[in-house]
Amino acid sequence: MRIVIAEDHPMFRNGVRSLLATIDGMEVVGEAATGEEAIAQAEKLLPDLILMDIRMPGMNGIEATQAIKEKYPSINILILTMYRDDQSVFTAMRVGAKGYVLKDADEEELLQAIRMVGSGCAVFSTEIAERMMHYFAAPPAPEPAGIGGLSANPLFAELTRREADILQCIAGGETNAQIAARLHISAKTVANNVSNILNKLQVLDRHEARKLVEQSRTMPKPGRLG
Repeated sequence: MRIVIAEDHPMFRNGVRSLLATIDGMEVVGEAATGEEAIAQAEKLLPDLILMDIRMPGMNGIEATQAIKEKYPSINILILTMYRDDQSVFTAMRVGAKGYVLKDADEEELLQAIRMVGSGCAVFSTEIAERMMHYFAAPPAPEPAGIGGLSANPLFAELTRREADILQCIAGGETNAQIAARLHISAKTVANNVSNILNKLQVLDRHEARKLVEQSRTMPKPGRLG
């Protein structure tokens, strides 16, 4: 199995490389420290599998995963990260990653995940699998009242009032500077909220967030039986 490691921390990258060097049938053929480098290595080397960190300088691992899977769907990607929140997991799966393993997994768990994803199977670390089971088993969260005019749709139930207001502005095509001026907050605060909104809605960018709002407006409103 030909493997590329995409990870911006040299010590962690070196540790994974050293581990894989001891395993028959696995060969590290390339390394990357940014999302852009991961894409370049995918194009140059056409590996069987990429170990992909999420948070890297420049393009992040989610964006790199999407770009690679769109152009090279046969390359399997295993997310290896410290991020254990539901949004990161679902967004990674949505863009084509085949597995999601935490960096604090033991060596055997990591190797097993690499083998499974390399063979085309989907795999999650134990903690992530438990979180996903809990997520799907839990009853829906109660819908907040009156937030930003979007509360009638459960798609936006997790948004705070401020985030909902900003999402309304995004849906109207406003820039961060325009939103900051309208809501009398700093551009940095807007940017932070936009990042939270994209994570909560499990979308990649403002364009997809705007499309989600537009689609929600055409959805039939839930009725009451009886």
